[in-house]
Amino acid sequence: MILSTKGRYGLRAMVDLAVHSEDGPVSIHSIAGRQNIAERYLEQLIGKLKKAGLVRSVRGASGGYLLAKKPEEISVGEVLLVLEGDLKPIDCAGLDEENVSCEVSGSCVTKYVWQKIYRSIEDTVNHIYLDELVALSRALNDGFSVSEGTVV
Repeated sequence: MILSTKGRYGLRAMVDLAVHSEDGPVSIHSIAGRQNIAERYLEQLIGKLKKAGLVRSVRGASGGYLLAKKPEEISVGEVLLVLEGDLKPIDCAGLDEENVSCEVSGSCVTKYVWQKIYRSIEDTVNHIYLDELVALSRALNDGFSVSEGTVV
């Protein structure tokens, strides 16, 4: 499965926002600069995240964006679902249990492989939260190395 730049950049932006919003709203310009993402593209991503209730905006001279919930309440899965649509590894009607449009669904054994991969992906991203990524980010900035999500 390959995530698009929407998912990759959007998740980076959300982590950046979680790290840097402790002192107040964060501008698109500052996130874009730190993450090396085009401002126009980032505006589109933040717009989707705002519409989904994950980000909120603050108007005014010192305005910008904040997380709409605490980092420990926002899963990677939520962010990716908003930006990617779904995380299915392939386009297979067998992944939708209500969908009976596949002619071979009843006898297709490979759909069980795709379902298992899909459930594993969902389980993984739905159990990683922004606060974990913030902690990993801070550890990396402090000179620690990170191996499979643990600081070493």
